[in-house]
Amino acid sequence: MTDSARASSLSRRQLLAASAATGAALAVGPATAAAAGKPDLTGKAVLITGCSSGFGNLGAIFYAERGAKVFATMRNLPRPEAAALVQTAADRNLDIAILDLDVLSEDSVNKAVAEAERLNGGGLDVVINNAGIGTGAPVELQDLAMMQRLFDTNVMGYQRVARAALPAMRAQKSGLIVNISSQLGRVMVPGMGLYSSTKFAVESMSEQMAYELVPHGIDVTIVQPGGYPTKIWENGNRYTMEMLAEADEERKAAYQALVDGALRNSGGSTDPVDVPRAIAGLIAMAPGKRPLRLPVHPGAKPQLAINKVSAETQVAMLGNSPFGPWVKDVNGRG
Repeated sequence: MTDSARASSLSRRQLLAASAATGAALAVGPATAAAAGKPDLTGKAVLITGCSSGFGNLGAIFYAERGAKVFATMRNLPRPEAAALVQTAADRNLDIAILDLDVLSEDSVNKAVAEAERLNGGGLDVVINNAGIGTGAPVELQDLAMMQRLFDTNVMGYQRVARAALPAMRAQKSGLIVNISSQLGRVMVPGMGLYSSTKFAVESMSEQMAYELVPHGIDVTIVQPGGYPTKIWENGNRYTMEMLAEADEERKAAYQALVDGALRNSGGSTDPVDVPRAIAGLIAMAPGKRPLRLPVHPGAKPQLAINKVSAETQVAMLGNSPFGPWVKDVNGRG
């Protein structure tokens, strides 16, 4: 083997190792991250998207167990996951209503939110934008159809739900919007598709919304989970395989190591209930005191330094402007 071939081979092995280790690095640490305790959510009306699995499904049960009236939403009803959640609610005497909501459809979103408000007898207290998808492989291999699907789900889906719920929240001068982002909404890893790009968008959209809603008494918090063993990995692998099957062979060959490591089975041994537990604590906090960003993970949180400098920069840039009171308020919490 020539020196250049040896160097190329080593580089490829290193890339494969890095790709395989990405999820493990995000998932390192003991099983429980969030503080223990049982926040009282009695009387809180909580709507959650993406409740067929993962944080949404676990959260629906977790919040209802603490007294919340939960509107658990998912698309394509009826489906087994909805039936299972209905059964769990009946077995444990939990207040969980299942609603059909497809975040890709403005009409579906508007109907589901309106029904939740009707059943609640008024505006919602909490909206948790949780539904999301991801893919693997390099950016160049993300065709425009997949790119559109990612942004339509992960970003525009959040906007559709917020727009539907905010008028009633503004009318009651209270509410909480929780947007699930990721550690990868502040840092990025090669070969992780456009997932980080969508979460960067969620971060900026949510922060701007947080400032603009201060006068209306509505809080916005961005939750930044690390790696957890949920179905996002399985679903992401399915989307990635479909995309790679259609990809140009020349493009795939140009990134062979990253393509070889594009499918992931990760999340480690961390406890995904960490995320609902942290959100429950957030809901129980006094309005106007909830932090703009809430990192959740038992292991490393590489975004903390970025969160800090971002807050400092926002205040330095706008602190003495007409927007100063809003910006200082939001970045001074937590």
